[in-house]
Amino acid sequence: MLKDVFTGKGIALPSRPTELRFQQNTVRGVGMLAGNLVSNQKSVTGGVSARVFDKGVHGFASAAETDSTSIAKVLKAAAENAIFLGGRASGSVQQLPPIKGGDFVPNYLDKDIAQKEIIDFVRELDAYIAEKYPNLMGRYVGAQCLDMEKFLFASNGGEMPVLKAHSFVPRSLVFVQMTMKDSEGAPMEMFEPFGGFGVFTDVFKNPSDVYAQIDGLYEKVCKKAEGVYASAGVHQVVMGPDIAGILAHEAIGHTVEADLVLGGSVAMHYLNKPAASELVTMIDYAHTANNKLAPVPVYVDDEGVEARDCVLIENGILKNFMHNRMSAEKMGLENYGNARAFAFSDEPLIRMRNTAIAPGTSKLADMIASVEDGYYIVKSGNGQADSTSEFMFSVGEGYEIKNGKIGKAIRDTTISGVAFDLLKTVDMVSDDMVWSCAGMCGKKQGIPVGMGGPAVRCSVNLGGR
Repeated sequence: MLKDVFTGKGIALPSRPTELRFQQNTVRGVGMLAGNLVSNQKSVTGGVSARVFDKGVHGFASAAETDSTSIAKVLKAAAENAIFLGGRASGSVQQLPPIKGGDFVPNYLDKDIAQKEIIDFVRELDAYIAEKYPNLMGRYVGAQCLDMEKFLFASNGGEMPVLKAHSFVPRSLVFVQMTMKDSEGAPMEMFEPFGGFGVFTDVFKNPSDVYAQIDGLYEKVCKKAEGVYASAGVHQVVMGPDIAGILAHEAIGHTVEADLVLGGSVAMHYLNKPAASELVTMIDYAHTANNKLAPVPVYVDDEGVEARDCVLIENGILKNFMHNRMSAEKMGLENYGNARAFAFSDEPLIRMRNTAIAPGTSKLADMIASVEDGYYIVKSGNGQADSTSEFMFSVGEGYEIKNGKIGKAIRDTTISGVAFDLLKTVDMVSDDMVWSCAGMCGKKQGIPVGMGGPAVRCSVNLGGR
């Protein structure tokens, strides 16, 4: 913990706009394969970084030590780097918009967790699976915890910070993978994460609380082992919240990050123009969604900007991009606080927080009942998308829809297309909101994000066998 830092006593900032950030990330991981403990780790990394703005550029420096001498050296190095770069590659933005003053504190505080508690929890889950489902070909149970704590001081130029912010974002997950043989002896796998925001002992009170979800996963892998291959081609589908959320993040969200827009993203041509069906509103939520805490709550970003919801698409019209201070000033658009860094030694990048399509008015059951011959696709695995919004994602869980009813499970397949084209085919959006618990974004720095949303009915190309 870095609690003593938050007072800011004795910290003198340079005369230029400055951010001084102290950060500590604590990672815990446990894994059991077929009853054997194969991984057991805990790491704590932390330090201090500074960024100073001068003549249109930022100078950055960091150090692992957080004593007063190291802080002074980091601030001095960042200021010197800014002056050096500013004298040789002056940026087009010569002055940043001022940061509003204030003190921000988290609504959640850290607590120490013994590694043995996590190991014992995972061991009990593994024993439950081994005893109840001995016919499985293979099983894996793991846990992963990431606690990110930050203290930020920011100034508009001057020794005293105008903003102080403390954030603590913990996430605790349990992963279960089951492998079963199909009728021909080929392995069929199902993988699912459980958990979400909070330290481990708050998220997981008792192993028995997870048994029902494990039982549900077993039912799914059994159905998949008896499943059929999807028919290749364009089909009407009901896309569940997990896949709809990945589509929103990967294929749309990245195209509307201002650094990628300035780099030539296709989204630059859609601003204030139709980009989706009128039923589609897409929001990058800051910390609260539909009066509930979002999976990755951000109240102040890592540049000191107060985080607010950014409405990306409203009733089908592309309204906003996501920004840092410099890109917002350069493009003359509003900044909603999207600059985030994963580690103390990382500079803040324009990042998503909790990106999803907003709920609509349809019931999921009615959406499925409305499909004569199509698919209900539920879970995705790996995938990719580019700045044209073209995408390809794997489908790890899906089902046929025949005459408005759920049919057989389908084997692993893919979906592909152009996301902006796909969104224009959306003609039903469910009235609920379901978040994925394990979203991660790999844009230069891996960082937790919230992904999910409602289910949507649309047309998409399936890869078939």
